[in-house]
Parts: sequence; C-alpha cells; structure tokens
Amino acid sequence: MEPTWRVHVGEGQLVAMAVHDGHELRPDVAENMALSEDERLREEDPHTGVWAAVAPTRIISLFSRFEVDLNRPRNKAVYITPGDAWGLRVWKHEPPAELIAQSLKEYDAFYSSVRGVLETIERMFGKFVVFDLHTYNHRRDGRDGPVANETENPQVNIGTGTMDRSRWGNIVDRFIGDLRAYDFPGGALDVRENVKFRGGQFSRWVHETFPESGCSIAIEFKKFFMDEWTGDANPVLVRAIGDALRSTVPGVLTELNNA
Repeated sequence: MEPTWRVHVGEGQLVAMAVHDGHELRPDVAENMALSEDERLREEDPHTGVWAAVAPTRIISLFSRFEVDLNRPRNKAVYITPGDAWGLRVWKHEPPAELIAQSLKEYDAFYSSVRGVLETIERMFGKFVVFDLHTYNHRRDGRDGPVANETENPQVNIGTGTMDRSRWGNIVDRFIGDLRAYDFPGGALDVRENVKFRGGQFSRWVHETFPESGCSIAIEFKKFFMDEWTGDANPVLVRAIGDALRSTVPGVLTELNNA
C-alpha cells in the first residue's frame, strides 16, 4: 500500500502534524470523484505542510481528506453523503465497499505509524507537544461574497476541547500569549481559544492515547493569508505565519518541561 503521509523524525519534544495538507487521490478514488481539483483544494489545508517545518518531527499528509479524513473518527473518516462534506457531492456514484475498506486501511496504518513515532518520543523525553495544524474557510458565499463575522472567526482558533486543560493549560496560555505577541505584518494576530473549533479527532486521539505525556494543540488559521476560491496565497503572510509559529517554540518547550 502506498503511504498516504510523509514522516520526518527529528530529535526533540515538538511534533507538527499537517493531516489535511495532502491533495492526491489514488486511482479508484479519483475515478469516482465528482469534485474538481479546485473544489477539493478549497476544503484542504494548503501550506500547513510548510508550517510543519517549525518542529523537528513532522508528519504530513500526501493524499486528500476526500480520500480519507485523518482528523475524523474512523466511522466518519470517509465522506459518504453531502452532509459529511459541507454539502458537497463528493462521489459520482455511491462508493463501493472495497474503496471504503481500502481508505480505512490507510486510516488505520496512519494511526499505527503515528503511535509508533510518539511512543518513541515519549520513551526518549517523557513528554511531548503536538502542533496540530489546520486552516479554515471564511468566504463560503463565494469569492465576492461577504467575509464571515470576525467575532466568530478569529485569525487563529486554538482548539483545546479535547485536552485536560488543568494539566496542559500553562502550555496553551504561553503559546497563545507568544503568538499574539509576535510582530505580525499588519498588526498582532487575533488568537482565541475554542471559538470556531474545539479540536478534532487527531488531538482527541493523542490525549486519549498519551494522557500523561502528550499535549496536542489544534491550531486553525483562517485563510486570511490566501484567496480560498482561487488557491492563490500571499507569500509574505504564509512565511510570517511560519515565523510566528516558530517564535512560540521556546516558550512552549519551557512550559512543557515545567508541567
């Protein structure tokens, strides 16, 4: 089975995940896919794989979430109906059982592989932090439509709904404070917690699997750095987001080792 992700293992307690960065499809999925490449890209998380470079260990998806969504529970990891996928008609025809089974094999293999990586880091260092990187749309009514209400759509949503905040709260607070303090082009980033998203299945799995040693912060960047309808990104802002994330690393690791 061709891997649907790429792993780079480095030395240290920080791991970056980009589970929705991928865009490829295996042949049987592509043949039955009703969505265009542009439609898929709009719901994927481009540039998260680039930002993952802030961590010595990084795991980046290669294949699209429309093949298998690694950030949903296993029984929801393959989108079947439009209700599973923002109202989009994903398939030309109902996906056969064999296609679904193959996608779930990928899902299982991914989690098995990541578990091995995180267990190794746990053995070496005792504790670790995961930057679970995502992006989200805010112009769902079309390229020229209204921008989503900023009150409910921060530039950066930090999802902590799956963690024991009494254990990991100092890490989260330091991360949010340092990200807000970064000298970002155009002004300080609007960073808020659990406004738009509370964290998905991957972070939940980390906290359930490594309750005493793993802190996974679900980080969702609103696509203010790009045109979500064309896929065109502002390279200055993409680079600045990476730099802003990098600026948080020393503080996060200090708090981790004091936790």
